[in-house]
Amino acid sequence: MNNNCHNISFTFLSFFTLFFPILISANTELRALMELKSSLDPDNKFLKSWTFEGDPCRSFQGVACNQHLKVANITLQGKGLTGKLSPAVAGLKCLSGLYLHYNFLSGEIPREIFGLTELIDLYLNVNNFSGSIPPEIGKMAGLQVLDLCCNKMNGSIPTEIGNLKKLSAVTLQHNRLTGLIPSSVGNLGMLRRLDLSFNQLSGNIPVTIANLPELKILDLQNNTLYGVVPPALKKLNGGFKGENNLGLCGVGFSSLRVCSTWDSSNINQAEPFAPRINSTATKHAKIPAACSQTHCSKSSKLPRVAIITGVIICGITLMVGAFLFVFQLRRRKQKIGFTADSASDDRLSTNETKDLTSRSASPLITLEYSNKWDPMMSYQIGSEDSDNFLHRFNFNLEEIESATQYFSELNLLGKSKFSAVYKGILKDGSVVAIKCVHVINCKSEEAEFMNGLRLLTSLRHENLAKLRGFCCSMSRGECYLIYDFAFNGNLSRYLDVVDGGDDNLDWTTKVSIIKGIAKGIGYLHRSETNRPAIVHQNISVKKVVVDEQFKPIIMDSGLQKLLVDDIIFSTLKVSASLGYMAPEYITTGGCTEKSDVYAFGVIMLQILSGKTYLSSSMRLAAESCRYEDFIDANMKGKFSKTEAANLTKIAVGCTDENPDCRPTMKTVIQDLSNLVSLTL
Repeated sequence: MNNNCHNISFTFLSFFTLFFPILISANTELRALMELKSSLDPDNKFLKSWTFEGDPCRSFQGVACNQHLKVANITLQGKGLTGKLSPAVAGLKCLSGLYLHYNFLSGEIPREIFGLTELIDLYLNVNNFSGSIPPEIGKMAGLQVLDLCCNKMNGSIPTEIGNLKKLSAVTLQHNRLTGLIPSSVGNLGMLRRLDLSFNQLSGNIPVTIANLPELKILDLQNNTLYGVVPPALKKLNGGFKGENNLGLCGVGFSSLRVCSTWDSSNINQAEPFAPRINSTATKHAKIPAACSQTHCSKSSKLPRVAIITGVIICGITLMVGAFLFVFQLRRRKQKIGFTADSASDDRLSTNETKDLTSRSASPLITLEYSNKWDPMMSYQIGSEDSDNFLHRFNFNLEEIESATQYFSELNLLGKSKFSAVYKGILKDGSVVAIKCVHVINCKSEEAEFMNGLRLLTSLRHENLAKLRGFCCSMSRGECYLIYDFAFNGNLSRYLDVVDGGDDNLDWTTKVSIIKGIAKGIGYLHRSETNRPAIVHQNISVKKVVVDEQFKPIIMDSGLQKLLVDDIIFSTLKVSASLGYMAPEYITTGGCTEKSDVYAFGVIMLQILSGKTYLSSSMRLAAESCRYEDFIDANMKGKFSKTEAANLTKIAVGCTDENPDCRPTMKTVIQDLSNLVSLTL
């Protein structure tokens, strides 16, 4: 009995000893996460899944745990967070990745965070963080990526950064950093990217940086640096950027002025054109004794020396004055060109997004921005024409990340089973729609995939969405298609409008949209020397967007050339369920030009009626020309009955159950062009 009791006690004690620390640790991390939540998301808008009753490893959005059930990653980029970063983050001792970029977080970065010695990736870029970079950062021995760009950080770069021997990427651009570039950066033997551009850094470029063996990118443009650029940086080729530093010069750098003898002799000066005087040294310097008759030789030379000295001083003064004037003018332009205070607390407007996208996106430590997805790698080895094709249309991942604010949910326009569409703003200010397609949904044959891309880029018509370019990312496993953005949304927005609503279309606009869609489909169906005729297969009011002039633009033309068969069949099922699929598809299982004609007829009837759902009674009214039961009631009789009769006749003919009885799109376009608009 006693032995059994002892055994039970021992077993319980062993269990208690083994699992109690885990329970304590779990509770500690939960409390830290909840405190972090209240600070990051004070209004509880975005982190509602973070609750005391939840399991951080299973139900907390953006939280991932390691095999020991400890929090390893927090991934909350682009979530619209508006709070601050709490010191409670230091309670997550096993945290290896903190990704809070592209939010609206403010305040200082808590010093406690630098006690996270397991942290590898620290992405806090594109926020409103302020304050200095604490010297405690030198404790984070495992850190590989430090990205604090596009904030309001001030003060100098701490020399302790040189202790982080595993750093591969450091990006601090677009802040308010001052002082010298610490020479200790030269200790970072694994550093591949260093971006300190658009700050107020001064002094020389340390020679130690030029000798870093792995360095590929060094961006120092738009600072107040001076002196001779170390010649060893020429090995970076285009990877070195030093423009807009008035005091910098170098030999063999196309963006810099060539150094003079004067530059070389003043390389160690503390300020350009005016040596800094060390006040402490001046106090202790020996003051020369007054000149006496005994020690002065040929005092008659004194006036000549004084004159020469005066001329030199005046010359230097004029040079300094002129240089300072130009310097201030350039700095003023620099400030106008970029403002770090532009982040808003609300959803990004077009202009605000444009300002943020002028900043660089987060640098992946693999530097994959310069690489392509596998199809690209084999394709670009080909002919000169293929290289030109890639040069003209290929975007890099950095541009896509920057345009979409790292795929922020604030910019998400829509999602389907195989793709997502984001609104984006390119660095030239143009607004685009970016369709993201996962690699598993794309054709696996490289040549076939690339031929599909070539086809998409060849489609040029005012009523087809213009493919501006593409990007394929191997690490993200996605292909991105970049189109011009249509500001007035898709055509479905203008159906089922309540009487008096702002989205009512007048009769003239309805007719113009119908004609534009017909021209776009007709262009696809027309065979040309550089491409065969194309069947769209998936036309609907949701695939037609409207630009600022209410010109209709057809989306996803030729997209089936990139997608695997399963995805194509899936989209066809959706099209059939919405009533756009021609009846013969059930028996033949194939799409033809006549099936596109059928879908166009359905769209015509939807536009004329102003309704998404077309009942059998409405179709009967259309066939019988009973306009009062068919034409959009919001017209209130303000339409041409002659046009209505002809348009209805065309639409009914396009939706004939027998494909042989349907007209071709060429015939439809001719019939539409013969319509006579009557002045109402």
